[in-house]
Amino acid sequence: MTPGVPDPQAEPGRRAQPADQGGDAVPALRRCVGNPERFAAEHWARAPLHRPGADPDAFADLFSLDDVDRLVTRASLRTPAFRLVNDGVPLAPSTYTRSGRIGSQPLSDLADPAKILDHFAGGATIVLQSLHRYWPPLTRFCRELELALTHPVQVNVYVTPPASRGLGVHHDGHDVFVLQVHGRKQWDVYDAGDDSGAGAAIVDAELAPGDALYVPKTFPHQARTAETASVHLTIGVLRTTWRDVLSRAVDEAFTDRALDDPLPIGWAEDPGGLAGTLAGRIGELAARLEKVDALPLAQRQAHAFWSSRPPLLDGQIAQLLAVDRIADDTVLARRPGSVCRLAVDGDRLVVTLADRDLRMPAALLPALELVRDRPSFTPADLAEHLDADGRLVLARRLVREGLVTAQHPSP
Repeated sequence: MTPGVPDPQAEPGRRAQPADQGGDAVPALRRCVGNPERFAAEHWARAPLHRPGADPDAFADLFSLDDVDRLVTRASLRTPAFRLVNDGVPLAPSTYTRSGRIGSQPLSDLADPAKILDHFAGGATIVLQSLHRYWPPLTRFCRELELALTHPVQVNVYVTPPASRGLGVHHDGHDVFVLQVHGRKQWDVYDAGDDSGAGAAIVDAELAPGDALYVPKTFPHQARTAETASVHLTIGVLRTTWRDVLSRAVDEAFTDRALDDPLPIGWAEDPGGLAGTLAGRIGELAARLEKVDALPLAQRQAHAFWSSRPPLLDGQIAQLLAVDRIADDTVLARRPGSVCRLAVDGDRLVVTLADRDLRMPAALLPALELVRDRPSFTPADLAEHLDADGRLVLARRLVREGLVTAQHPSP
């Protein structure tokens, strides 16, 4: 949690959280798009999608107007965790922050609630940035969405007063899912390339609570409120592209140290002569690329994704303090959003757990496959693969690494 940010689970009157999906990441995507298969075939990176919601409280478990109030007035947020924008113009942070101290450290970027609310009353949009880093419901939701898409995501919250707009016609540097949680907001989405919004909007929709909108990266858009204030989530998808993968292939194929040699003295005086040598280098690159084995390259790209999902370690201190209590009948549950990827490398088993790789004897593969595939298990369930001491050692190691949690009875 960010210092000063209240834990939403501890707030009275908070909506109950949905039941744990047992590691199934598709529900988060389904909440955004309805039918994931149709979305992948017809809309992903191709076309916007407006999905009206049947339930106005569909996203109320993720964030709410009350949560905005809590963060703005009580949490002592610091920039750049928030910013203010009025009709497309960012406001100077000095107009809505104040000085203070944390311990002996002086600060000058603390949120000033009175100034923020004055700006809001004057038509400014409050932008709460990267809430997936410290707001647990959004942290969990974004992880589920990441595991469904296998593309990283981030989330900002936009709080816009009535009869206002935060930004003019623009397009983002990434795809976005817009989830409306409070009030109503008009969205106009234009054809790719219509950066001025001069043409007719291809999506002209007023989003109500529970509605969702998907806008691919290249589609300009704008949004504004009318009679009601609006709170919506913008989930940005930081998509991995073919350019990313092929650039990696080029980098890996062209590793000759001679390529670090400088161009000849005076090369700019003779572009024609340089072109001849350059053509030879390009031919060498093409020949090397023809020999690239695509499977290892794809595996390295996939590993780069899986190994960069930080673990969600809620309650880990209590888990560490009780790890020695784990017995053969202790129920161990996979952490929601956890990563467990297995690969055999010779006589070693590589276990990718989010931000780290563990190397274990390859003989542990059947036991780790059971751990990977079940939402919960006991050490005794590993008896076919490990003796009593070995399975307890493994279970405690997996708790320490943050892959599973031990379900201890209350004292």
